Amino acid sequence: MFSLVRLCIFSLLFLAGPLFAATVQDERGRFTLDKTPQRIVVLELSFVDALAAVDVSPTGVADDNDPSRILADVRARLKPWQSVGTRAQPSLEAISALHPDLIVADSSRHAGIYAALRQIAPVLLLKSRNETWEENLQSAAIIGKVVGKDKEMQQRLALHRQKMAAFSRQLPAGASVLFGTSREQQFNLHSTQTYTGSVLTALGLKVPPPIGGARGPPRPGGGAPMAAINFEQLLALNPQWLLVAHYRTESIVKKWQQDSLWPMLQAEQKGQVAAVDSNSWARMRGIFAAERIASDMVKIVHHRAVDITP
Repeated sequence: MFSLVRLCIFSLLFLAGPLFAATVQDERGRFTLDKTPQRIVVLELSFVDALAAVDVSPTGVADDNDPSRILADVRARLKPWQSVGTRAQPSLEAISALHPDLIVADSSRHAGIYAALRQIAPVLLLKSRNETWEENLQSAAIIGKVVGKDKEMQQRLALHRQKMAAFSRQLPAGASVLFGTSREQQFNLHSTQTYTGSVLTALGLKVPPPIGGARGPPRPGGGAPMAAINFEQLLALNPQWLLVAHYRTESIVKKWQQDSLWPMLQAEQKGQVAAVDSNSWARMRGIFAAERIASDMVKIVHHRAVDITP
């Protein structure tokens, strides 16, 4: 009799299919994975952030061949991984050699190699490069479900929102803030519709809206999320706080600071121009990245030193 009961239970489990099955909506539609992935390759830094939030280590990462681009807080939670090249051009050969059972790719950067990636392993296609803070949290929730850590991710997301609210209470509500990335000949303004701009907006700060003329798909209301602006446009915007991530040692903002009109900026007059870490503020994106941005912002408004290393 006991053997018969065991046989019935086994049959029911067999007919029910695998014990783990996750179905989500990604940027291509319905995505289903019928087993918990063990060898995950991620092609954006924000996806590494999401995995670290639930203590899952990727096997491979498109880390731009520079592990320091991943925040120290994130690296500390991960086991060693294999680099699969740059985010812009990940190596299909390196990815295939790792025999992944899940690849997490960016719907913006990797649409052109999506079919090739699918020949290697199931591909979860999510926003990263052109996402906002809220969209990033949605992607993190999807990743948590797919890797079998839905409950843990929901708990971490709730904690994240609590932390961000606590940081917000330490900031001057409505203060105008302009963040941008500076290269040798170009300064890109991050509007409310970029990741960093939306993080600052969520903290209760006033960030410029999209002004058009540059990178990223247009958002509702017109204008691209990120725009290259010149010195005259910066003077016209005249923020209370100017935050700059210098991508290069030779930065155009450093040249502008030598201009006779630079002291006209109210941020300069009030000593409210600050350099910030380019990895955590611009490249990374994610739960840990947003908390680092918020923490830095609190230090900046209270005129405390900010670490510009990841």
